[in-house]
Amino acid sequence: MIIRTLERAEHTARRVVTESWESTRLVLKGDGMGFSFHITTIHPGHEIPMCYRNHLESVFCMEGEGEVETVDDGQVHPIGPGTIYLLDRHDAHILRAHTRMRMACVFNPPLNGKEVHGADGAYPLEAEAVEDESALAS
Repeated sequence: MIIRTLERAEHTARRVVTESWESTRLVLKGDGMGFSFHITTIHPGHEIPMCYRNHLESVFCMEGEGEVETVDDGQVHPIGPGTIYLLDRHDAHILRAHTRMRMACVFNPPLNGKEVHGADGAYPLEAEAVEDESALAS
């Protein structure tokens, strides 16, 4: 059994921070679950183009307001607390945060831990892994 808390994980290398978002990766490939699970915060006023060509993702909004636009057809969908969207076709999309958005995200295949978006908006299929948590305490 694996037990982690978000509060502790936020103080380890499981927390990845960029200018527009930060993500605490609670479950990673090294955990052997077949998926990864992240709590991600999108900072207000940011627009993030993404296209996960290597991963499928489900995103559940826990707080905040924004929208997601599908690039292929230009459809814009409002996102708010209780909304889930599934990127089941490696959909190119743009996420816009009107307010601070807190999201629960699941990736398949799982992320290793240190991934950030490349120029194409995707995460690499394989990236540097987060080490054993005991070595990560700050």
